[in-house]
Amino acid sequence: MLILNRGKPEFMDKSIPDYINEKGNVVRLVVLTAIFALLFINIYQPFGSKMWLGGVSDLTYFLFSNLVILVGMCVVAVSRVIMYNYNKNHEISVLLYLAWVAIEVIAMSLFYTLFQLFALQDVRPFLAIWKNATINTSLILLLPYAILWLYFSWRDNEKMLKRIHEQEGLLSEKQKNGLISFYDEKGVMRLSVDINSLYYIESADNYVKIHYLSKGKMQHFMLRNSLKTIDELLGNKYLVRCHRSFMVNFDKIKILRKGEEGLSLDLDSDLVPDIPVSKTFSNRLMNRFTELQKEL
Repeated sequence: MLILNRGKPEFMDKSIPDYINEKGNVVRLVVLTAIFALLFINIYQPFGSKMWLGGVSDLTYFLFSNLVILVGMCVVAVSRVIMYNYNKNHEISVLLYLAWVAIEVIAMSLFYTLFQLFALQDVRPFLAIWKNATINTSLILLLPYAILWLYFSWRDNEKMLKRIHEQEGLLSEKQKNGLISFYDEKGVMRLSVDINSLYYIESADNYVKIHYLSKGKMQHFMLRNSLKTIDELLGNKYLVRCHRSFMVNFDKIKILRKGEEGLSLDLDSDLVPDIPVSKTFSNRLMNRFTELQKEL
């Protein structure tokens, strides 16, 4: 196993950050990439685009290039919608994300190649046109992708630090008698629950679903916040992240089971389904078990 993984960096198996596939950031990526592409094609004039319409006015050329960019960016829009929906039920590793971006570049460059061949009747060989289209498409997509990824990362870190500082202060004031207080993304307290009644927390798009036992029944509360934020606040205290979509109350774990589909957790209630453990977070979970053994 070690031999097989020797050539691949470990970070390739890690999941992409949540902010990459947030709905708002997906929209920003598509819109801003389209704007960049429009500026790029009008200023740099790749693909021999200045010769497309002959001696037309700049306004006509601008409107025509708008149409071409709009059709081309549909590839990105469709791709990102598919990625967003796929990511709801599956983890996207860094390696898969890079492969996905490569497919976007290939698909978009193929569109521009076919456009030049059949719509503009370019007489050059297919491979020559495709090579040129791939280089220009890479500039159109990869440059704004890289800039936006850095911006999203900076923006997410700023928001995260602000929320953590605000909520840490609130937690220290409100946390009494074994109660854990949960705050929404604006720092407003929405739920306090006894740690002994809390079982697990599940990610649900822009919300988290907090599952707890009340009056002999399993209840849940929808909170507008991210699992990442809650992990930063409580992950080293009461809860443990075992999956990109789940955190569990560590004291409620009864059995750690390895089955055909991988690791899973049984909690000490028949009302709670098995909780999956992903490879990304398995080491963190095992470290908690190791620490517990040392304490015993």
